[in-house]
Parts: sequence; structure tokens; C-alpha cells
Amino acid sequence: MQIKKNAIRVGTGLAMAGMLALQIMFAPGASSATGKVTVWLEENSTSTCFADVLTSANKNSGLSFAMTAKPQLTEAMRTALASGGAPDVIFTPGPAFTSEFAKAGLLEPLDSYAKEFGWNKSISPWNLALGKVKNKLYSLGSEQETMLLWYNKTVLDKLGVKVPKTTKEFSAALDKVAAAGVTPFAGGNTEWKPVNEWFLSAMWNAVAGPDNVYKALTGKMKWDSAPFVEATNTLNGWMTKGYMSGGLDRYYTRTFQEFQADHANGKAAFSMEGSWRFQNIGTQFKESGQEWGWAPFPTKDGKELYSIGVGSSWGLNKASKNKAGAAEFLKTLFTPTTQANLVMKCGMSPAPVQIAKKMLAGQEKRHADSIVRLGQAAAKGNFGYLTWAFWPPKTQNFLIEEIEKVWAGSVTTKQYLQGIDKVFAGELASKSVPPIPSRG
Repeated sequence: MQIKKNAIRVGTGLAMAGMLALQIMFAPGASSATGKVTVWLEENSTSTCFADVLTSANKNSGLSFAMTAKPQLTEAMRTALASGGAPDVIFTPGPAFTSEFAKAGLLEPLDSYAKEFGWNKSISPWNLALGKVKNKLYSLGSEQETMLLWYNKTVLDKLGVKVPKTTKEFSAALDKVAAAGVTPFAGGNTEWKPVNEWFLSAMWNAVAGPDNVYKALTGKMKWDSAPFVEATNTLNGWMTKGYMSGGLDRYYTRTFQEFQADHANGKAAFSMEGSWRFQNIGTQFKESGQEWGWAPFPTKDGKELYSIGVGSSWGLNKASKNKAGAAEFLKTLFTPTTQANLVMKCGMSPAPVQIAKKMLAGQEKRHADSIVRLGQAAAKGNFGYLTWAFWPPKTQNFLIEEIEKVWAGSVTTKQYLQGIDKVFAGELASKSVPPIPSRG
């Protein structure tokens, strides 16, 4: 199930009314952990499917899992942790949040469980690094994500536009699409303002390059350096030309359902979204009778690149009275079989675990292909860095909020990036920057 930012991203509009409580009982069996384990999930359309998969995976356990879907989960979790009323398992929108809780002494270290359950071998090293605070493991990232270029194949074929591989080809394609009276991009942030960072993540890695992003994240390069100015200006040009949903006024008011429908119906040619889009793109395009496709996000040099990150993180409440049971929940969740089933049955993105290709047999070919290619790229070190996984929280919030001033023309790109430098320097000095996986 997607955490709030992902649930809003996919824009299914299938929110549950009120609070959904799912009591999942397991028969006595193999697990040595017993008793009830409480888990809170974000209220969205995949929660029930997620629960079903976990039920099946642990059907022979002696545990009782009480899974409750809540609206506004992140704020509810903050309040509950502070007051001592949080669940046994802590679910957040990503490592920046679990890091915050770990630093406050609210999470249980997972190092002993990592050794016991073999996570040090089965989970990607960069993912384990993301969950560490002061060299101790406090969280496991789930829902491996990347930014992709989604396109309406029917529209591109009609206009004679090829899927671009370079940023230069991309800009030319956007100009050609716009000249034909079709909106280049479908997009909108009225339901989730951090949509802004999707584009920054894509452009900084694709244009400035992942090596420079790594240098900036490790304090060896300034964010207002020329490569980041170029990348941000490229995005700024597209936004101010009205290429996103026909203009900034529409971008700021368009819902997920509306702009994804525009893409599926052929009113827009491209969409700049993440791999979570696989959840509903097939259904939407089937309804419109048009064809869709995906491609790696175009880069300055044309080389295939996948920026990596996770969409949610899982930890263990230090105040839990059933830590063994909570750890058993995490053990089951992060097995390759469970992750493959979450892909196959729920349409979710898998955690960065080693999933054999045969486990995805029968999965929609384009989705399965993306999982394999992303995994191969990450294993080879051919990856970029998504902002919501690797940027510290204050810097992340600044880049999301302040980029709109650049698009409005009230500040320059240079001033915006200098502002990022200032905020980031403070967080780097306070050791608030997550561990950054080194280049391959």
C-alpha cells in the first residue's frame, strides 16, 4: 500500500470513509513470536490488498496483526509517538521521517534483526544505508521508486514524434507537440504540492548528472553551481512556456484524476511521474482506447539512468510491548516472495530486495521490465538520487515551496539555488543528511 504521498500521487480517488480497521488473525504455527502486533497504514485503495497479501504470507503464524488505516497518517504517528500511543510497527513516507523519530529516541535499532533475518544480504546496501542514524539501522525502505517518462504512444505516432533519449531531443519534441495544439505535459499539484520535487529530482539527475548530485549531497559541490543552474533553467523554461497542463494556473489547480485523464485521452503527450504510475495507467488507457509507453527519463548525454529512492519506510516502536512480533511482521514483509506478491496482486512497487525474474511471471510486461531494469541499474551503481529519499527534511521542504517563486519570476534560479545552499549547509553541519550511496 502506498503511503500518503504515493496514494495521492496515483490519484485513484478511492479513499475509504472514516477509519478502516482490519483485524488479521493468524493461526498458530511456525513463528516463535506470538501475541498482537499493531500496525497503522495510510488510508488508500491498496491497504486492503496489502493486508490480504500479508495475511496469506503469515497464515501459519501465531501472531495477531491489528492493521488500522488512518487518514493523515504522518501527523497522527508524530502525535502518537510523542504521547506513547503509537503502534508496534512505525510506517512513514520515507527515511527522512524515520530518521527524525530515531534521533528523538523513539525507534528500536534493527541491527540484531538484520543479522538474524539476513537483511544484510537480501536487502540492497543503499537501502540499508538510508535507514541508518549514527551507524545504527532504524528503518527499512519500501516501494523502490524512480522517475520515468510516460508517453501517449497514440499521440506521438500521430504527430511523428519519437521517444526522446536526450534532453535536447526532449525539448524539440515538446516544441513540436505544442505547435500541433497538444499539451506537452500532464500534471498538477493541487492535491500534493511535493509533485514539484518530482520534476526537480528528474532534471537535476538527468541534466546536472548523478555524479554532480552526489558531490552536492556530500558537501563537495554547491547547489548553485552551473550544472544545477542549467537543469533548473531547463525545467523553468518548460513551466513558463505553459507546457505543463497548459499553464501554471492549471498546474496549480489540476487534480490527479484530471491530469491523468488528459494524458490517457490524448490531450497531453507526456507525463513526468514516478514508477508508481504503473498502478493505474493500464486501466486508464484501456478505457480511452489509446496506447501508452514508458522510457527512462531523457538525460543530457542520452545514457540510460534511473534515479532511485523509496516511497515509504518501516521501523519498530521502541515502546512496543511486542517487539519480537513487530520484527516478525517486518521479516515477512521484506521477503522476496511477499514483495513479488505485492507487485503481482496489488500493483505496488517492490522494496529493494532480490526478486527473481520468474517471480514476476505473468506480470504486465512493461511493469516487469521496469523492475528488472531498475534493479540491474542500481546493482551496477548506474543510478541517480531522488529528493524525497536523500535530501534532508528542511532542504526538501525549501526546494518544494520556493521553486514556485522561480516559476512566478519573483526570484531567479541562482537566488533559489543559493537559498538551497544555505539551508542544506545547516543540515549538513547538523548531520541531518541521510547516508548517500556512493557512485559505482
